[in-house]
Amino acid sequence: MRELKVELGERSYPIYIGEGLLQEAAAYFKKHQISLKSPLLIITDEHVAPNYLGSLENNLREAGFTVASTVVPAGESSKSLSMLESLVTKALEAGLDRKSTIVALGGGVVGDLAGFVAASYMRGVKFVQIPTTILAHDSSVGGKVAVNHPLAKNIIGAFHQPEMVLYDLNTLQSLPPRDVSAGLSEVVKHGLIWDAEFTAWCEENADRLLALEPDALGYALYKGCSVKAAVVSKDERENDLRAILNLGHTIGHALEAVAGYGELLHGEAISIGMIGSARLGLRYGAPEEVYTTTKRVLSKVGLPVKLPEHFDVDAIMDAMMHDKKFSESTMVFVVPTEIGKVEIKKDVQSAWVREIVEQLKLEAQ
Repeated sequence: MRELKVELGERSYPIYIGEGLLQEAAAYFKKHQISLKSPLLIITDEHVAPNYLGSLENNLREAGFTVASTVVPAGESSKSLSMLESLVTKALEAGLDRKSTIVALGGGVVGDLAGFVAASYMRGVKFVQIPTTILAHDSSVGGKVAVNHPLAKNIIGAFHQPEMVLYDLNTLQSLPPRDVSAGLSEVVKHGLIWDAEFTAWCEENADRLLALEPDALGYALYKGCSVKAAVVSKDERENDLRAILNLGHTIGHALEAVAGYGELLHGEAISIGMIGSARLGLRYGAPEEVYTTTKRVLSKVGLPVKLPEHFDVDAIMDAMMHDKKFSESTMVFVVPTEIGKVEIKKDVQSAWVREIVEQLKLEAQ
């Protein structure tokens, strides 16, 4: 079992990564003083529930916890204000009070949604992350929680740190291959922004990662979470440094919005976005290696590196105008300067971005 800590003073919390942790959940809950007297609510989705909800409920109840649970539809459509309202209703019906805890059992959507419920219910209750996807190694760390608006992703949100992150590698063995690759997008991203050696390791071990070998996967998730923890510890509320975690997300979020949060998985959209950012890096004088290495590593883990032909460039540009990273009439992009290093550019011309989006589309033809 690997353990690391997100250092945030009194809001610091651990990340546990290992096999079989779900069967030990109650012990970790007690260790972190999750209340036995107040009910807790597990939020999960229809894909995760059949595999893991029952065993988690039993483990907690046998240890004396009062447990309620609810299952939401899988996918981004659940990150909505209407779903937030229904989950608050569920929490009220289950008798949750100010000392209760909300548990996210699932991927990034469940974590974002459950976390926002925890942040807003009674002005904030405790929150535990139990991620069950590779992608969630990124979203489960750092306390960003949110729901979507039809015009923009994650635009309604808060910062609400969990009590802990409990990452059971066994839950990843049931992931479909496409979800495995999509999850590895954020793993590679952490190398591209912070650690050139780890980027090279990801390329060399791509086959082992795709095969879900526990040793390789555990190491990759530990390294990815370490980068996220280091960045968040220095800049919890994204005043400056934390924005580097958005590599590929300006274009990526726009692609998700245009696709209706369905056609492209989050990691696939971010992969295409990182290719776009690498192209933008070339405009700012980055070496050609930044683009070729980014494209090669993402391809090796089975991710798309070009834009589907039918996507409309105007619609993508319009979606970017609604993104949180667009402010004061200037486009803000995270731009790689070399492998393992990025800069935040606040003067990016929209004409450059349009040209890059068009290039990403041309590559698909």
